[in-house]
Amino acid sequence: MKNVSLKSKLNELKNSFNAKTPEEVKTVYEVGVKLVEESGIIARAKQVGDDAFDFKLSNANSEMVSLNNFLKKGPVVLTWYRGGWCPYCNLTLLALRKELPNFKNAGATLLALTPELPDRSMSTAEKYSLKFEVLSDIDNNVARKYGIVFKLSEDVAKIYDKKFGLSEYNGNDDDELPLAATYVINRNGKIIYAFLDADYRNRAEPSEITAVLKKIRG
Repeated sequence: MKNVSLKSKLNELKNSFNAKTPEEVKTVYEVGVKLVEESGIIARAKQVGDDAFDFKLSNANSEMVSLNNFLKKGPVVLTWYRGGWCPYCNLTLLALRKELPNFKNAGATLLALTPELPDRSMSTAEKYSLKFEVLSDIDNNVARKYGIVFKLSEDVAKIYDKKFGLSEYNGNDDDELPLAATYVINRNGKIIYAFLDADYRNRAEPSEITAVLKKIRG
């Protein structure tokens, strides 16, 4: 059976959403993406060749873990997801779970960061039986260090508040989210791969991440 790419699955979800969503809502979301693009956030974010920012965060089991400790063991795949409320994020987490053995074979650790409160991130980890670290980046403090935090447009924030209550997931009223960014960091703490996109419906392809890791190991 042929493997279906994450991109194909995300596009299928996008098409399904567009088919059943009112035009005014779709317009609000498209304008929101455009505003992120025009903000210049991609250019300001950490890029390939930059030093990764070390951090300590709580995982789903309320244990404090640090990036540097994982880098002592090998390269790290560092990825952000917006929250368990986001279907594109959940598809991506499942794709990463499937690819995880290949990451491990390349000697790498996968860390997934989210602005969700610990209880929420634990629920996501348990729901999808995630076998990698899910870390709560409360108030997007680490994401801010990587330059990937943006403020939702007022219209998008209103829809999110009405639809599922973003503030309840994140424990604040900032209406801020991280880009769905992914970095590969080598053992020296250098970023050697960066996926940055203003459109939350686009994500790093897991097989592409594995290819990068194999080159390091190579």
